[in-house]
Amino acid sequence: MNERSILVVAHAGRVDTVDAARRVVDALREAGARPALAADDHEALVAVDPFFADIAVLGISVDPADLELAIVLGGDGTILRAAELVRDSGAPVLGINMGHVGFLAEIDRDDMDKAVRRVIDRDYEVEERLALSVRVKDVDGTVVYETWALNEATVEKASRERMIEIVLEIDGRPLSSFGCDGMVISTPTGSTAYNFSAGGPVIWPSVEAIAVVPLSAHALFAKPLVVSPDASVAIEMLERTDGSGILWCDGRRSHDLPPGARVVVRRSSRPVRLARLHPTAFTDRLVRKFQLPVEGWRGQAPGATS
Repeated sequence: MNERSILVVAHAGRVDTVDAARRVVDALREAGARPALAADDHEALVAVDPFFADIAVLGISVDPADLELAIVLGGDGTILRAAELVRDSGAPVLGINMGHVGFLAEIDRDDMDKAVRRVIDRDYEVEERLALSVRVKDVDGTVVYETWALNEATVEKASRERMIEIVLEIDGRPLSSFGCDGMVISTPTGSTAYNFSAGGPVIWPSVEAIAVVPLSAHALFAKPLVVSPDASVAIEMLERTDGSGILWCDGRRSHDLPPGARVVVRRSSRPVRLARLHPTAFTDRLVRKFQLPVEGWRGQAPGATS
């Protein structure tokens, strides 16, 4: 039987996270699994604790295609980094919240040991989340950049003092042109991230849709839109615009957008896979993460129908 390879993703800048990573590594080794670290994490963790020196390195001693799962110690930003690391392998990601506000983590650190045991026992389910495929084309229609996003793709102005002029296109038809600070194209997973801050709608993860949200648009028709998950959303940088733009995906991958550039966003054929240990109502996640007031709620009487 082949040895099980499990990626551990942890930030070396926090003492509690380094301690948690040691516990996870020890538990995996005790169960006969092979823990692995990304090269950057390996270097950073070894610098603060030699314990990590002999751990396998992803892409060197462990083939990404052999990964069974990634255990992530951190908040949403670390989970997004892990999703990037396992993108080509399709391995699911299990997030363990280390004290940050976030929506992608499955459990808090107090339950970490139990979670690792369930990973070892393969006692988890996999939930697929809609991801975005993102392409940038030049004025000749040539694809010059391709990437993907789990949360959102944003087109933003590159300089503070100048807005950009864009035309928004849905399913091959122009919808409106206007000057703005940018556009956010979000998945349901990302609807509680940049989309939320920009005034976009919160979309339940079970809903398949794409949100399109203008940023500080100079136009009457500049409201958030919710379109089909199979829609093609394009943003063209008008050639008459005075400023240049920049594309960001999940705040991690970027590409410059000169006037005339065209960004095409649609549903990716490859979803992101999240490991889930127990079902949790998304409503409860919203209440907990945003500390929403629910005092006075009586709920439905036992045995009553909606």
